[in-house]
Amino acid sequence: MFRLSQFMRELIAPSPVRRAQPPGPVVIWNLIRRCNLNCIHCYSLSTDVDFPGELTTAEVFRVMDDLKAARVPVLILSGGEPLLRPDIFAVSSRAKALGFYVGLSTNGALIDEPMADRIAAVGYDYVGVSLDGIGAVHDRFRRVPGAFAASLAGIRHCRARGIKVGLRFTVTERNVESLPAMLDLLEAEQLDKFYLSHLVYSGRGDRYRDADAHHRTTRAVMDLLFERCWAHLRAGHATEFVTGNNDADGVYLLRWVERRFPERAAHLRAKLEAWGGNASGVNVANIDNLGEVHPDTFWWHYSLGNVRRRPFGEIWADVSDPIMAGLKRRPRLLGGRCGICPERAICGGNTRVRAMRIHGDPWAEDPACYLTDAELGLEAGDARAVA
Repeated sequence: MFRLSQFMRELIAPSPVRRAQPPGPVVIWNLIRRCNLNCIHCYSLSTDVDFPGELTTAEVFRVMDDLKAARVPVLILSGGEPLLRPDIFAVSSRAKALGFYVGLSTNGALIDEPMADRIAAVGYDYVGVSLDGIGAVHDRFRRVPGAFAASLAGIRHCRARGIKVGLRFTVTERNVESLPAMLDLLEAEQLDKFYLSHLVYSGRGDRYRDADAHHRTTRAVMDLLFERCWAHLRAGHATEFVTGNNDADGVYLLRWVERRFPERAAHLRAKLEAWGGNASGVNVANIDNLGEVHPDTFWWHYSLGNVRRRPFGEIWADVSDPIMAGLKRRPRLLGGRCGICPERAICGGNTRVRAMRIHGDPWAEDPACYLTDAELGLEAGDARAVA
């Protein structure tokens, strides 16, 4: 995750450079695979049916104890649609009681007033609602008429109860025209956070890789996001702007700063290198609805172990697995353009699962890096692997 607002604040109020080392990974936990919607880019291939073999409440509680022992600081409860799980509020309340930062990742369409009251009673630290555009654009992506209206109503119910709530938007060539209106919606509804996700080729998203935002489009998207974020900061707003699943965003921001605020560029570079880019398998983990552990939510084809059979902490520390060994290695052994990139200390090699999907090799170059060879200081066509 690239915390754009946090890095832009460094241009206004620089802070000491420290390499943060969380005590354990953020865990995104897909508690249920069932979903009331049928999104075309869903990484979990969810639909509105029950899936057998999911963790019971007792098993979830036991795993939660394991996560606490592994010093996991944050739980993001997701799905499918987590609000379809009958015990979601019991699970959430226990997570809060154990001291986790607890987020809820939902499509928002099920949040009526009584549901919003229950969400408020739990005291989630954050509720993220996924939208793919305005009105018919969103409904087309979700393949359910009226989905946008229901989700927007859910957002408003949460906001009325003082719940920290934000928008999540996955950008592709099929919905990029909605981004300005999405940012306008964020401002009009006075929401707390905007999360822009780049498409990852996983689940149903793999079928739509041809609709992924082209490099030129991605650059325009990031230019707009930078300007909106900067405007919010200059106006004194506390809105958080975050991106995910393309760590080249950090390098692109550095180039933006070099043009706009060259006197701050060296400091920002140091902050970005301390961040280190892609954290899959290191500071980000995923548990799916069956208890399989993955390096992140887009690695569902690859299991590191199951929490029914081994404690989470034991699975996460096991570098006998070649994928985990490679992800945890610093610097990572990369090939192609990523392997020779002078800026890999910032992005950490970007999204490895995308390289696997395209090249069949998790250590090959990420095809979604949208910076030019000249911007990266590369000679065109140079593709040597570097340790």
